[in-house]
Amino acid sequence: MTAANTLDGLGAMILSGQVEVVDCSGTLGPETPILRLPEDFAKNTPKVEIHKISEYDENGPFFAWNWMVLGEHSGTHFDAPHHWITGKDYSDGYTDTLDVQRLVAPVNVIDCSKESAENPDFLLTADLIKAWEAEHGEIGAGEWVVMRTDWDKRAGDEDAFLNADDTGPHSPGPTPDAVEYLLSKKIVGWGSQCIGTDAGQAGGMEPPYPAHNLLHRDNCFGLASLANLDKLPPKGALLIAAPLKIKRGTGSPIRALALVPRG
Repeated sequence: MTAANTLDGLGAMILSGQVEVVDCSGTLGPETPILRLPEDFAKNTPKVEIHKISEYDENGPFFAWNWMVLGEHSGTHFDAPHHWITGKDYSDGYTDTLDVQRLVAPVNVIDCSKESAENPDFLLTADLIKAWEAEHGEIGAGEWVVMRTDWDKRAGDEDAFLNADDTGPHSPGPTPDAVEYLLSKKIVGWGSQCIGTDAGQAGGMEPPYPAHNLLHRDNCFGLASLANLDKLPPKGALLIAAPLKIKRGTGSPIRALALVPRG
């Protein structure tokens, strides 16, 4: 079978409904939870603002459109390597210079929803990933790996989504050895359903914030605030995670889409 035949077949299966397109993005608007940095940092990303220009009125009788205030890392979003100091030297580490061939790839969905419901500080380790592989199959080079926690069910309540107290935020994520193991498999990137790609308490790890620190060190990508991962199988789906082509962009909100075979 030629590549053209394969694409024709995929197109036919999408049109017939044999392949479902699953929206893995949350809604982007004023209620979207936004990361809050500690007070000793100078600035935070502003809340999303949507301002009307016209809607079939005196400002534009035939058309409706808006303008927005929007941070690169708002809502369901993409982290490019230049987002972190360890990835600052990659010339292809911006949203306008990265290799788009890498953005469409098979996705491995590691279900940690039960553990995360019982413990918001649950950590995914390398040993747990290896146990998942023993059951579902090897993670391949160039593939996405995402951690299902069902954290997106909290997205309608910013306080519950950020889940912070006097000791900082509490949300599940990977350990440093988990990220290093995945990078040894030559993955393209890692994704989370939480506000960022790291666990809430990752600032106390070594290295701190390992998903950011290590992924971008290796010119790999991060996805955060993903949604609807409960609709994806452990293996067998394709994930499309394309950022806006922002000049020297460090990241971008995305519409992450998964192609999932029915049945």
